[in-house]
Amino acid sequence: MPVFIVLSLCLSYLVETANPFQSLFISPLVVYAGSACAVASMAGIFVKRFQENLWYDIFFSSTLLTWFAAWKPLFSEDSPMFFFFPLYFALATAFVWLIVIGGRQQIDRQTYDYMRAFVEKSGIEPWMLMVLVMGSLELHQHFMLFPVLMTLLLIRFTLSGCIQPR
Repeated sequence: MPVFIVLSLCLSYLVETANPFQSLFISPLVVYAGSACAVASMAGIFVKRFQENLWYDIFFSSTLLTWFAAWKPLFSEDSPMFFFFPLYFALATAFVWLIVIGGRQQIDRQTYDYMRAFVEKSGIEPWMLMVLVMGSLELHQHFMLFPVLMTLLLIRFTLSGCIQPR
């Protein structure tokens, strides 16, 4: 998830400093390219091709760009969500990726078995959450839905990352 973390921090910095460079990220081309990459990563997760972490990183990064490009023109210039949401995503993802998944060797066998059973029997596949995240991009009046669904997907990523072979 390094690309997503760096991208989130960069967007947060650009918004906070009111950098004119952020206008490059606000275009229909970014929306279409981000959406296409997100759909491709959903297909990659679904068919289980390549490493799952790669597909998550592509999905998170592309949806963040799509969200920023599609939503920034709709809200006021000084709207704090364009600074705080990417910052929250970067910090939460860094914590999960470095501390939780990075320390999966310390998870005891019973907890590991519970996590594995939850992932396998919950019926919540990553691609389902990804579809919901993509759908939330169209619901502009419910601006909290996107970060909530991204957080749920991040939790699913954490569980998947923790049960991968040690």
